Amino acid sequence: MVDQGTALSVAIIAQDEEKNIPDCLRSVAFAPDIVVVDSGSRDRTVEIAREAGCRVFHQPWKTEAEQRNTAVGRCLHDWVLMIDADERIPPGTRDEILRRLSEPGAFTAFSFPRKNFLHGRWIRHCDWWPDRVIRLMNRRYGNYQGDLHSRWVASGRVGRIPTPIEHYSYRDYRHMFDVANSRSTIMALDLYRKNAKISVVTPFAHGLGMFLKIYLYKTGFLAGFDGLVIAVARAAGTFFKYAKLLELQRHTAPRKTP
Repeated sequence: MVDQGTALSVAIIAQDEEKNIPDCLRSVAFAPDIVVVDSGSRDRTVEIAREAGCRVFHQPWKTEAEQRNTAVGRCLHDWVLMIDADERIPPGTRDEILRRLSEPGAFTAFSFPRKNFLHGRWIRHCDWWPDRVIRLMNRRYGNYQGDLHSRWVASGRVGRIPTPIEHYSYRDYRHMFDVANSRSTIMALDLYRKNAKISVVTPFAHGLGMFLKIYLYKTGFLAGFDGLVIAVARAAGTFFKYAKLLELQRHTAPRKTP
């Protein structure tokens, strides 16, 4: 653990992450303050976090942005490293973080590339690299915004850190398709609330377009069979999103009077 003078907090939001969070916490053990905001785990996530010396808080899930802002607000220090339970900070990235914190200059936040892994293999294609995200920020100069996919909106300059965060988001193909299905439900509901108008052609057209984008334009074919499955999963998620939106519109549409 680094000296308190580094003034770094780590913020994590989690639920049922007992398989992921031990490696995550080991990778950020250099930080003097680690906050975990749990949204109702039924496994050992909270117990593991407390055993590792984290400060654990409970908040029922609202939106991703609200969970992240709560975690940032619970931190002891202004500089916060936001990391998910399925992410890791490699030693080289740790050293770069500490170096930047010693001389942040005019920057109020820093972004990192993410190395996304599937079956233990780094996927360089399929729009999975460099997948740059802001994860180190001075909380006085921004906050998280967005209902579905939150992002840090910084007030001030954002620096670019070249060393990556490692991301192990999917256990296997089944998990990938399960996530695509669940996310499509959330996105369909969001579009329905916004009164989005589509036709029966939309699910097919957008699903096919997504497959071609990931597999051809984003060179998914260079990732072998994994690349094909990733492209199909993205296409399926897109198809489901619009198919579920059509279902919502038809199910709730007022019946015509005969």
